[in-house]
Amino acid sequence: MIGGLAGFQNKGSDWGENLLNSVASNTLRHLFSQCDDLEVKVSCHPSSKLLQGSIDSFNMSGKGLVIRKAFRTEEMWFETDAVAIDFSSALKGSIKLKQSTQAIAQVKLLEEDINTAFQAQLVRKHLENLTAFTLTELSGGQPVSFTEISLTLLPHNQVQLDANADLGKAGIIPVSLTCTLGVERRRRLLFKNVQFQADNIPEQHRAASKKLTEVLSDILNNMIDLDRFNLDGVKMRINRLQTEGKTLVFSGYAQIDHVPRAG
Repeated sequence: MIGGLAGFQNKGSDWGENLLNSVASNTLRHLFSQCDDLEVKVSCHPSSKLLQGSIDSFNMSGKGLVIRKAFRTEEMWFETDAVAIDFSSALKGSIKLKQSTQAIAQVKLLEEDINTAFQAQLVRKHLENLTAFTLTELSGGQPVSFTEISLTLLPHNQVQLDANADLGKAGIIPVSLTCTLGVERRRRLLFKNVQFQADNIPEQHRAASKKLTEVLSDILNNMIDLDRFNLDGVKMRINRLQTEGKTLVFSGYAQIDHVPRAG
């Protein structure tokens, strides 16, 4: 063992870094339901620091990463500060942190993937069979569901959102709004400055549609909280978001307590 470690020191950083790259890549791939591409790069100079489990930085970049079989990210990237790991765990095919670390992160979501995410059960359960009085007074007491949600990204962090409100026997009423995306407490996505788009709604439905728009915006503002989507051992926070064409870009950081065990 001692001879092997001495040989590792003589070979430089390549062997140790390649080992950690391979172990980290295999570990991270298992966090995602699907992964089009994933690259991991560990940096450590001088190489002897690896024996003490000291790493200068850890970088991951991925494309087409799917979380929980329903939430696809077009791109995800993060890079840590200095990291302290148990190097012996890497020899056993896993990564164990000696202490928590932080990483700067960026996530890109395509408009089409956001719309697909609205069909996920984790999201649908907040939009279907709703019984709040503000809804049932319009439906004659029947549960109300918001369906066929379509979100369009606009410049300057604005979005347009169209949907149908299924009021059961009372029929289906279209809903249309524009708003500005924002962030609350670095973890909750907000739909601010909501504007009812009356021109998109048949005149006979406008009064009811306006009330439904207000309810839908309240639901959305209480639904998208990063703490509901965090990976095990990782707490994500948003510093900034921006619409870029048909892409929504989140920039922020992650607090990593331990390497996640499941996505």
